[in-house]
Amino acid sequence: MSNQIQKHRKKLSIGSIVVYSFLCIASILSLFPFYWMFVMATRPSAAYNTIPPTLTPGNMLVENFNKVLNQIDFFGGMWNSFVLCVVVTIVVLFISSLAGFAFAKFKFPGKNILFVAILVTMIIPPQLGLIPQYFLISKAGLLDTLAGVMILSFLNPLGIFLMRQYISGAVPDELIEAAKLDGCSNFRIYWRIVLPIILPAFATLGIIVFTAVWGEFLWQFTVLRDPDSYTIQVALAQLSNTNNIDFGMILSGVFWATVPLLIIFLLFNRLFISSITEGSVKS
Repeated sequence: MSNQIQKHRKKLSIGSIVVYSFLCIASILSLFPFYWMFVMATRPSAAYNTIPPTLTPGNMLVENFNKVLNQIDFFGGMWNSFVLCVVVTIVVLFISSLAGFAFAKFKFPGKNILFVAILVTMIIPPQLGLIPQYFLISKAGLLDTLAGVMILSFLNPLGIFLMRQYISGAVPDELIEAAKLDGCSNFRIYWRIVLPIILPAFATLGIIVFTAVWGEFLWQFTVLRDPDSYTIQVALAQLSNTNNIDFGMILSGVFWATVPLLIIFLLFNRLFISSITEGSVKS
């Protein structure tokens, strides 16, 4: 019996070593582009094309960032992106959770067809809708405004799907029925009962939406033409509109534009991990 236990422990230890080794390698490969971006942000532009590549940080981070500030309104772009991302994230969380609650706990005609139609929109490339969306925003008089950028992002099919799946497993039907017997309206059930339960899913979806909107470029570049309304992505694109491209300057701007995403993740990572682990336990 003891021999079998020892063999099992030996297999378990070998398996754990393999798994952790793979995770360490995958983590290093995932983090290396960010590290290299930081290294290039601290180096002159010539270091970008050196062979072998430079892997140690330099001393030009502040100098390169000062060049960025001289070329574009960096902090204005950061503020516009922050406002855009916060508004879109809040509205998407509200709409997606309400829709997910309806699809998960209510029965109504055409429910399955409507849900499938929403899922189908996820496979349509966003570039296909660029021209008609631009036409609609132009007719509405929302060009060169953050409202024109954000209004088409409020309905998020992925958010509706994630919320529907999470609410289906996390919110018991008995709890909703009991609330209805006490005379609660559907919205009060959502606000008082469902919302506190789905906070981990809120954190997960919020991080996904915030990072997606922050990193989106094509639609923002299409709608925004006034420099005062530029988001940080559109503003950074102006750095490459010169004949002599300074890669150190560009990557310095990109590095500092990435910092807010790291802050958002660190603030909500506990709820994010909680949502993932809850899903794995339930499955």
